[in-house]
Order: sequence, then structure tokens, then C-alpha cells
Amino acid sequence: MSGSTSKTVILPGSTIGILGGGQLGRMTAMAARSLGYRVQVLDPDPSCPARFVVDSCFAAPLDDAEAAADLARGCDVVTIEIEKVGLAAMRAAAEHAPVRPDARVLEIIQHRARQKEWLAKQGFPIGPYRVVNTAAELERAAAEIAQGGDCFLKAAEGGYDGRGQAVLHSPTDAHKAWLYLGAEVCVVEKAVEIAQEISVLAARNPNGEISVYSPALNHHEKRILDWSVIPAPIPRALAEQATTIARQIAEALNIVGLVTVEMFVQKNGELFINELAPRPHNSYHSSERACATSQFEQAVRAVCNLPLGSVEILKPAAIINLLGDVWLKHQHPKFDAALSVPGVRLHLYEKQIPKPGRKMGHLSAVADTPEEAVARVQHAKSLLDS
Repeated sequence: MSGSTSKTVILPGSTIGILGGGQLGRMTAMAARSLGYRVQVLDPDPSCPARFVVDSCFAAPLDDAEAAADLARGCDVVTIEIEKVGLAAMRAAAEHAPVRPDARVLEIIQHRARQKEWLAKQGFPIGPYRVVNTAAELERAAAEIAQGGDCFLKAAEGGYDGRGQAVLHSPTDAHKAWLYLGAEVCVVEKAVEIAQEISVLAARNPNGEISVYSPALNHHEKRILDWSVIPAPIPRALAEQATTIARQIAEALNIVGLVTVEMFVQKNGELFINELAPRPHNSYHSSERACATSQFEQAVRAVCNLPLGSVEILKPAAIINLLGDVWLKHQHPKFDAALSVPGVRLHLYEKQIPKPGRKMGHLSAVADTPEEAVARVQHAKSLLDS
């Protein structure tokens, strides 16, 4: 409880609170329960995905400080599964139990402008960007950094899976893009030629122990992750550079929990950071199949100050997301057909209402090579409406 020191080990049998009850909270809770922990979550939706696998669910907004404090009173440690938690709620929870990661980390990461400025100040590789507060500032910034090319406009707060973003093909698009986003502060980034998108997940516990997973290779469709595979089939030197960056970020943030570093590999071979996520990540769902320790078990180990688990790759694995479009296209997806593919498993999140672009679940597959694992999940998905 609140009297626990930062180095106290929180043993199985204790209670973990999770701020956010989406699919990431659900899968973290399932890992926690396997380890013998009790779990409580706070989420605005009383029928959130985690609701069906936890001991109790506090139905309240993620910025409700009073509800966060109520949750924490019955917990030995509190963690997050989404960045959209209010900082006041984080601090209120911290009055009653350790909150990991803490509000200081979230304050940096949940605001794109602060995140970019922090990365730049720490000397990590990032692409050209500007922070803008008006349409006029955006027009000037786009002209300066794009130099005739495209650039991306991103709201500083909120937005994920491509939401809260707009593309500018010319500085003259600035006023239209600014009105479209309707944000008070935005980040404008120069569009660069990208060869690959990768991510690296690092875990750190209160003792300062750090474990870094092998990079994942990611493929997006309409700015939403479509498939991901571990290990990324990339040159060893590039993988080592990416894992070093992730370790350095975990150390510099002094984070307790997980941090995922999304990176772009440019066509010239240079690597730079896109964004950070202080939580489990969609691109590491395949760690449940590929690695000795899944990202969800690792999250529990990290926040409870247990020894971190091995991140050794046992077999290449891939995942492919199942969006609400699958259900809208075919009311009864043929999961039996998908499961006939060797090495394939189905993971559904118990979301009640399918919507376009909404992540409803994923398929995973193991194989002898990363390329074969990707081919298997793609084939399995193609059978859903065969």
C-alpha cells in the first residue's frame, strides 16, 4: 500500500490496479492472474474487455481522480494500459499505492510536443519537426521543414491508430488541416522516405534491472498496425542500434514498467524515433508466442519488482489484427477455417460492438522463419470470409 518503499517486492497474492480496461489491460490482467495476483481496473466502459477477467471494475473516466484513489486504496501497486490517464488521477492514486510508471513519465509521453522536446534534449535521433500553435505558424513551419514535400500534422494530445493526424501536401493546406484537427497545440513533422517500421520494447523494474526485447517489424494499413513479427528480419547491426536506443530511453526516463519505442528506418539506412508508448504494445502481442516471457507477464514482473523474465526468442511469431471491418464484412467470421492453419491461434478481446477500424482481436502464428509466420497469419485471416 502507500507505505511500501520503491524497492519492495510485491508478491503473488497481492492486488494490482490497472488504469484502463481495454485489450491491453485485459491481457495484462490475464498474465497477472496466472501469476496469482488479484486485479482491479478502472475504465469508463463498465463492459470493457478487462471486465470479464478481473476481480472488480471501477466504471469512471480515466481523469477521475477520486475514482483512481478509490481503486488504489485496495491495491498494492497501480499501473496503466493507456496513455490517456489524467495526471491528477495518477497523482491521486499515488497517495495510496505505488503507481508505475509514474505521472512524471506520463506527462512527457502523453503530450507529443513534450515528448519530441524531451527526445531532442536527450540527444535521441528524431526527424525534423516543429511545435505549432496556430494555422499561420503551421503554414510557416511546413514551408520551412517540408521544402516542397509532404509533412504530417499531429495533435499534441490524444489520437492513436492514425486518429488526430492530417497530411499536408503543401503549406497552403495549413488552414484546412488546422481546422480539421481542431487542436490547440500540434506537432508538424517532415515526411521522409521510410523503408521499414520497427519497434523495440524495454522493461525496467524499481531495482533498475532492464530487459530489452528483439525488434519487431511492423506493417501498417491506413496508419493502423496490420501485422507484426518478432524477430524483425533486419540486419544485426540495425537491431543492435535499435535495442541500444530503447535501453537508453528506459534509463533516461527512469521508467518502472514498459516502454515501447516506435522507430522508422529510412531508405538511406538511418534510424529515427517516431513515438514512445509507456505500456504494452500491439506490436509485441506476438511475444506471447515468440518469447520466453510475454510482454504482459513482463509488465507484471516489472511493476511488482520481481526479477524480469527472459526475453529469449523461442520461435519466430507474427500477429495480424482483426478489426471491426471483419465482422461488418462477414457477420460470422469463419474462425474454424483460420484455426485450421498450422501454428495459428485466435485471440479475441470480448468487445461487444464491432466498428470500422476498431481492434476486436488478433490472430497469431509461429513458424520456422519470420517470413513464414507472417504468411501463416495472413493466410489464416484470408480464410475468415472464404
